[in-house]
Parts: sequence; C-alpha cells; structure tokens
Amino acid sequence: MPLKIIVGIKWVPNTTSVNIDPKTGTLIREGIPSVVNPHDLTAVEMALKLKDRYGGTVTAISMAPPSALAGLEHVIGMGVDRGILASDRAFAGADTLATSYVLSKVIEKIGEYDLIIMGHETIDSSTAHIGAQVASWLRLPYVYYAVDIEYNEQDRSIIVRRMLENAYETYKVYLPAVVSIAMHTYEPRRVKVSNKLRAKTEDVIQVWTSKDLDIDINCAGLRGSPTVVSAIDFVPKVPRKNLVFKERDPKKAAKWLIDQLIQEGLLEL
Repeated sequence: MPLKIIVGIKWVPNTTSVNIDPKTGTLIREGIPSVVNPHDLTAVEMALKLKDRYGGTVTAISMAPPSALAGLEHVIGMGVDRGILASDRAFAGADTLATSYVLSKVIEKIGEYDLIIMGHETIDSSTAHIGAQVASWLRLPYVYYAVDIEYNEQDRSIIVRRMLENAYETYKVYLPAVVSIAMHTYEPRRVKVSNKLRAKTEDVIQVWTSKDLDIDINCAGLRGSPTVVSAIDFVPKVPRKNLVFKERDPKKAAKWLIDQLIQEGLLEL
C-alpha cells in the first residue's frame, strides 16, 4: 500500500540577523527576503525519496502569511504533490506550541496520512520543538534525529535509523507516526520547471484559515503562546572595520589578507 506522507515546511527570513519588535516581542519580517527553512528541505527530500521508493503522495503544509505560497511552490517544484497553507491573522505571533497546534489541526483536516516528516529545526529560532509537539497534539509516536527510513508494507511499520553523538539507534514504529530528519542528512534535489508549473496551472495549493479548521482561538497566535519575550534591553551590534586593500598583485593581496586575519586572532600559522 503506497505511503501518504505529510511534510512540514516553514517560510523563514533569509538572514542570520534577526530583529525583534520591542513592543510585541515577535520577529520583524517586513523588508527581509524569505526562503524555505533549509532543514525542512532535508525533510522534503526524505519524503520524496520514500515516494520514489515505495510510491504514494507527499503533501507539504505550512503556517505562515500569504507570502509563504512561494515556499510551497518551491517544494512542489521539487516533486511534492500538493501544498496547504494555514494563513490567518489569528495565527500571528505564535510560538512553537501555538504553531504546532494549528499544524495538527491542518493534519486532522487532511485526514488520511501514514507518516508526518519534519525538519530538525529552523534557522530563525532553532528550538527543534515542532515535530515533538505535533506528535503530542496528535498522540502519535515520534522519532527524531532520523537519517534513514525503511517502510514495511506488510505490517504498516517503518524502521527508523536515528543518529546520536557517537552511535546509531534503530527503531521499529507502527504507522501513523511523526519523524524529524537530522539536519544535513540529504542534499535537496533541484526544482524542475515542469513541476513548478503545476503550482501555477493546476489547483495544487490550498489556503486554509481559522474558519476552515476546527480551531480553538485561545490556542492559536499570541493568545495560545506561553512563550513571551518580556523585555529587550539592547540589540547587539557587530562592529565592522570595512578595510579595503586596493592591490592588483594577487600575492600581495593574499599576504595582506592573511596578516589581517592573524592580527584579529582569526587565523594561526
């Protein structure tokens, strides 16, 4: 029996410089270009490998503003079958608990699924909470730091190989289940134009609001977020010297650069 896979992705600021609104304590996203969280692309690749190996479908889900439609189009370009975006002003300002609640409601509405795959963590918060919290809301078994998954169609189970600091563990888990993929496990495949055109020409992406989901509004957005930034005393600034060495001789330029790195304590010879 083919696998029905759901994979979670997050639309994140494409920067390591994260700014916080001092009044709301939430991330400032305006004016910053966004991308699909790189560790979620690893999860997408795992989902597509399982689809290639065992057959089935892959549905990508995300909770984000409407701009995240571009992220769903990207993963459809990789080979994902369809995308669902949970987008509503009531979801704004959510921490991981409120986010995982909404995602679990999306999954419940989808209804038919075997395996939920999540990325290790996100580059904008690095909490690594979402996979475990979604599993908790749905009361499903959960394995994290996974590096490989094998599917046994006969008893509807998976064998998950999990990475630790100095060893590997192997688990047999009966479906449905949630698995988080260890970061950098797979190189995401490239987008195909023929696949990405489906996002523009076919009805493969849906947008669901709080009205489409069985949402308790007190569990979503800022209302449902117990994590609060109480105060921000200062935003650290990284001083830059902006040194420029205008030398056309590559040997002299290289020597100057090495000398500067040694002086700053960034390089030892």
